[in-house]
Amino acid sequence: MAGADLRAELDSLLLQLLRDLEELEAKRAALNARVEEGWFSLSKARYAMGAKSVGPLQYASRMEPHCRVRTSETQDGPEKLWVVRAVGQTPEEVGPREPALRRRKGLSRTSKPEPSAAPEDPLNWFGILVPQSLRQAQASFQEGLQLAADIASLQIRITWCRSQFQGLQEKLRQLKPGAD
Repeated sequence: MAGADLRAELDSLLLQLLRDLEELEAKRAALNARVEEGWFSLSKARYAMGAKSVGPLQYASRMEPHCRVRTSETQDGPEKLWVVRAVGQTPEEVGPREPALRRRKGLSRTSKPEPSAAPEDPLNWFGILVPQSLRQAQASFQEGLQLAADIASLQIRITWCRSQFQGLQEKLRQLKPGAD
């Protein structure tokens, strides 16, 4: 009976492994398409704004991440990765951070305000009115980041499945052939 149970578990693991490999292939193709689309949109933006208007010189001197990659801590299964995005600014945080050009009587200069919790949109580094192609490039690369985290999770799960599969195969080899 133990041999039949091991074979059934091996079959289910093999099916799961094949499904994961198929999903991995589809996600890799989607990632390649997203990145290609992003580069194409970025090149269109450089053409529309000028080659010197979209480049490393426009990057902020101090960049803050808009998202982070987190992992799950599991005891018996594979780890999972996911992308956590920064929270957007609330309407109260929008507006000038320093006093107006003209000082009014009676107002004293206060201490510097706290920096916002959410980082600034990188598109603002390139001006206020940026071309739609630059926004499309940003969206493509953000989707690509999510796909990359999904691909990494799938690869971790495939590796975990393979190790489980090999362990079950070893248990099945240790059983006597007539133990069914």
